[in-house]
Amino acid sequence: MEIEVGTRHMPLLECLSSETRVRIIEMLRDKPMYVKEIADELSLSSAIVTKHMQKLEQAGIVSTHMAAGTRGKQKICTLSLERLVLLFQADARKPEARDPSSYAVSIPIGHYSAYQVKPTCGLASPRKLIGLLDDPRYFDAPERVEAHHLWFASGYVEYRVPNYLVGDARARELRVTLEIGSEAPGYREDWPSDIAFSVNGVELGVWTCPGDFGSQRGRLNPEWWGSSNSQHGVLKTLLVNEEGSYIDGVRMSDITMGTLGLTAGSDIRLRIASAEDARYPGGVSLFGSRFGNYAHDIEATVAY
Repeated sequence: MEIEVGTRHMPLLECLSSETRVRIIEMLRDKPMYVKEIADELSLSSAIVTKHMQKLEQAGIVSTHMAAGTRGKQKICTLSLERLVLLFQADARKPEARDPSSYAVSIPIGHYSAYQVKPTCGLASPRKLIGLLDDPRYFDAPERVEAHHLWFASGYVEYRVPNYLVGDARARELRVTLEIGSEAPGYREDWPSDIAFSVNGVELGVWTCPGDFGSQRGRLNPEWWGSSNSQHGVLKTLLVNEEGSYIDGVRMSDITMGTLGLTAGSDIRLRIASAEDARYPGGVSLFGSRFGNYAHDIEATVAY
């Protein structure tokens, strides 16, 4: 994940200004922990730790869900963010400025070029639901281009990344950042989903999303969006370069840009899928610039 150092990212930046919250991050790096365990180790009350955890969760750094503990149901905490790069320089915000051999595009959530989905499924714009819930036919509705949130229990959506390569240029890196989660009826924080990413039919790898997050309201969600629904995802960065395929810096596979062979005139079809026969068939939720916690759509950068 890369963010510009600026006021719109203050909730995340403020999290790192607290020694207690940084210590919590260090503790969760090794394993998920119950709030009570964290409180005991830090010699703090559970109420204070819970307040710190709320800030970390709102910033997208951790996620929490209720699970069975030694004393009944307890809140367990897990790191959601694996990697963070802070951009200070003005030109560092623009890949095309720091590297003239690259371009960046923003793809709205509703601008998919192909799909195949099964319920639970649906689309939402900032103003309203698009069509009927759990009816895949509305994924064909003209209004779908206005969607800033979509979800499905199984299947896929596919996006076309524009190919602006010319002559004998060859793509050497593809980077995609998006806000994504699982899909459960309503929401369930503990709802793992194996989500597969592929380009032009070549699977790059599978990432297991830990849950469908709904206990904390998404900070960008419109007022009409109900509190019993999915609220936000986690921000993930998919990278394919000349060495392999990665998600948030963690290697997924040996698929390289050479394997994909993207040149001028090639398609760049990005597919996001959840298979019914996966180990964790937990579906997919996607959030655009006016839903969830992050004010951007699917951001793609191609270096060549």
